[in-house]
Amino acid sequence: MRSIFSPKSLLVAALGGVVVLTGSGAQNATAGQISVVGAVAANDDAEARFLVMADLISQSCAPDVSGGVDDTASVSAVGTTAAEPAADPVLPVLVDPVPLTAAEECAARRHQLRISRAFSGTDTNTYEEMRSKLTSLRYPGARMHRMPDFSGEPVVRLDLGMDAEHLALEVTDISNGVMVVAFGAPEGVNVAEVRLRPQLDTPTS
Repeated sequence: MRSIFSPKSLLVAALGGVVVLTGSGAQNATAGQISVVGAVAANDDAEARFLVMADLISQSCAPDVSGGVDDTASVSAVGTTAAEPAADPVLPVLVDPVPLTAAEECAARRHQLRISRAFSGTDTNTYEEMRSKLTSLRYPGARMHRMPDFSGEPVVRLDLGMDAEHLALEVTDISNGVMVVAFGAPEGVNVAEVRLRPQLDTPTS
């Protein structure tokens, strides 16, 4: 397939998300082509920042995965399973979750805590608002999956798996905060397709 640009007329260099155009035909480059390169670079940067953050959390859990997290008491209620959202015909929720390892449970508590604290005292009315907040916490948009609203409130699932890990979170807006549910996604299964069992009452401990 022939390119519409001559090698002599356009040189595009994408280094660190910066696009440099040189040559007499540079003005013919479309905004769409430039934005695609920039978007790919931005996604790569977001994923790199997430991996650094997630790796630090994993390392903090490695020495002692038996529950040595000092500040998890305040998130005991958000570690429970939310009521199952209404089924979406284009977004099936069919697969049962898998158990998390001790290290994954430790990492889950730390992710739950930082997300819960960030959303504390706020009311997130839309998916876009929740996505923007999660992005500011270094969770890439590519790892977010929009779920059907729960009682009119936005719900987002986060795929936090690295390598062979199964960790995922479901973040649901509630009054003045969010409920964060940790679960294991089977290998090769999209986190949006995992069935979470409904739980009507929030435990007190």
